[in-house]
Amino acid sequence: MAVAFTKEESFETASETLLPDRPVSPHLNLVTEAGLKALELQFQQAREAYDTASTIEDVNERRRQAAGPLRDLRYLAARLRTAQLMADPASTDTVAFGSTVTFSRDDGRVQTYRIVGEDEADPKAGSISYVSPVARLLMGKAVGDVVETGGQELEIIAIA
Repeated sequence: MAVAFTKEESFETASETLLPDRPVSPHLNLVTEAGLKALELQFQQAREAYDTASTIEDVNERRRQAAGPLRDLRYLAARLRTAQLMADPASTDTVAFGSTVTFSRDDGRVQTYRIVGEDEADPKAGSISYVSPVARLLMGKAVGDVVETGGQELEIIAIA
């Protein structure tokens, strides 16, 4: 519908309310129990934000305020629908989804990361996605194994 036939202030206002969808990864949506709970919480928060925006009287402001939560709801609904809950690793013999792995780098740095789903990955908080290059190299390896990435060697020193 053309902007002329709506109560919107301008084409700019209309475009502010039509946010592009958040990209959905082509990879399997593997999640830990904590990751699934986080997705559910984010969905609930987006729902509350959308409900709050829906009560705004001014149609233009309502559309502006609802656009972000509506986009998030579409994304989170898709992620929840495709989530595959993974059990904690049965063994600490090899690195698997859900494992916490500690490795040393050539430069002496020692790093520890938990391998998790894409939506819960936060390297600064100590978690990386199972599709990240480092996680892909480490999966299936055992303590003492060495992998190479970017010209550096990583040696696995612990798996929990």
